[in-house]
Amino acid sequence: MKVLVTGGTGFTGKALVKRLLNAGHQVVALDNKQGIKTDELKQWGAQVEIGSVTDVGLVGRLMKGIEVVHHLAAAFRELDVPNSYYEEVNIEGTRVVLEAAKNEGVKRFIYCSTCGVHGNVQDPPANEDSPIAAADYYQQTKYEAEPIVRRYSDGAMKTVILRPAAIYGPGDPERFGMIFRRVAKGLFPIFGSGKTLYHPLYIDSFIDVFMTVMADGMGDGRVYLIADEEYLEIEELVKKVAVALGVEVRLPHFPFLPLKLAAVTTELVCKPIGVKPPIFPRRVDWYIQNRAFDIARAKKELNYHPTVGIDEGLRHTADWYRAEGYLSS
Repeated sequence: MKVLVTGGTGFTGKALVKRLLNAGHQVVALDNKQGIKTDELKQWGAQVEIGSVTDVGLVGRLMKGIEVVHHLAAAFRELDVPNSYYEEVNIEGTRVVLEAAKNEGVKRFIYCSTCGVHGNVQDPPANEDSPIAAADYYQQTKYEAEPIVRRYSDGAMKTVILRPAAIYGPGDPERFGMIFRRVAKGLFPIFGSGKTLYHPLYIDSFIDVFMTVMADGMGDGRVYLIADEEYLEIEELVKKVAVALGVEVRLPHFPFLPLKLAAVTTELVCKPIGVKPPIFPRRVDWYIQNRAFDIARAKKELNYHPTVGIDEGLRHTADWYRAEGYLSS
């Protein structure tokens, strides 16, 4: 089967491309930039194209002969761009890929959204029908693309929408990288109570779902929250990272409000000059925003059963960080 993966050089995209190739599929990976060790994708046998999902001509050309599309590409934490950029990529880019897929007779279209569309979960755990409370332009535009995806499911092409929790694992230098690096140094400040709920998703488990929904009749027209079997408090997560690294870590507690004010100020100063702020509101809100989800629908309808628990997943991740030298920075 010939498969297109947009966002194919990123953390999740690269893991998906590798699994698809190992399963014997022909894969085209489209992304707007090189990722970590992108040359590995070519060595494994993927066709790698650097370009934007907003490029109608490019997307149309790459769609020739494609049977399944995994649409992961998105604008995320972009610096020095107007808010309209998120709309251009996350909404209009999705529309471009959908239209090209429809025109070329693609059978299945899998859209990677985000659990963030539910915002700070007020009554955890949230399910797919819980209130939408997107808190930033990334989350809002990812959600606004969902009804567009559903409309394209009315014809011959079937669509599936996945809302992943916090994806982590070997191959990811960023989301959990900050946690691991701080813990490795023996000090991790907790701002607020530390009781906020966090729901991780091990990369292999997420890729399992992408592979599952490629099959005819699996999840047609449906939305699924995808996460690990269990969620946990962020202070407990940090302690588990310490165990995975084999280190002792101190967890001093501080009030959250000063950190929030510092993050807002830092972003306001850094954004106009194109400098990536060391802290920003979206990152520090991790301390106070509940992320806890009910994955019963995926378990029932997709036979989804994540097999890698948090302790094992963190060990694998720690081993990868060490091997790649990320803990020394």
